[in-house]
Amino acid sequence: MTSDTRIDDIARLIDDAERILFITGAGLSADSGLPTYRGIGGLYNDQHTDDGIPIEVALSGDMLRRRPEVTWKYLLQVETACRGAGHNLAHRVIAEIEKIKPQTWVLTQNIDCFHRHAGSRQLIEIHGRVDQVLCTHCHYQQTVKDYSGFALPPACPRCHAVIRPNVVLFGEMLPDEAVRLYHREMLRGFDLVFSVGTTSVFPYIAQPVFDVRKWGGRAIEINPGITEVSSFVHHKLDMRAVDAMSRIWQALGHPLPATKDLAVAE
Repeated sequence: MTSDTRIDDIARLIDDAERILFITGAGLSADSGLPTYRGIGGLYNDQHTDDGIPIEVALSGDMLRRRPEVTWKYLLQVETACRGAGHNLAHRVIAEIEKIKPQTWVLTQNIDCFHRHAGSRQLIEIHGRVDQVLCTHCHYQQTVKDYSGFALPPACPRCHAVIRPNVVLFGEMLPDEAVRLYHREMLRGFDLVFSVGTTSVFPYIAQPVFDVRKWGGRAIEINPGITEVSSFVHHKLDMRAVDAMSRIWQALGHPLPATKDLAVAE
């Protein structure tokens, strides 16, 4: 089956579906120019950090509690490397699909808020949001544009305890509200599940792909590589997210948004 045929089939599945789930990962935001922690183009690749520890240790909840200046050193490095990037055409197409299919949801591992900026409203940000910081001691919380001007580590303006980003660091639990939304929507099931730009190594990310058959639905993967769910999907597009979502949107009979409309995070 050619890619054109698969894309036409996927467009028909979207037309016929009522409930659609997009599961998204780092591969989607990579098309916005965001670097990954490791791998090709990663900030740290297979090397330790300047402090001689793996980045997963530096960006852990335990390290934040013991040595917050170390965790914040690398939080600032990662945030600076990503600063100025914004949502891309794939984020926008997913948001547009939500407009024509109101029971569309996004389950994202990304903390960059690009889905939100692109217009998606029914979001499960399972790993949190980088644009929110909160105090580790009191109830202070603030939404920020970026981390420029932050001290190392930054202190709460109310109680002077260390503040932290509202994201899941390595070794931490998932946020309660996101987990509640996840379970509620999984109980309702989906007609169509997309896995886009994720290796699906976490069970809660792979599970909807595994469950879609019991819901009587179909699963689609968009990823240039082989992943944990590749052998379970009905259609696989070995493509980058922007290329695949653009072609799917056109197969649905819609023109692509103008490039000038794809602003960086508002």
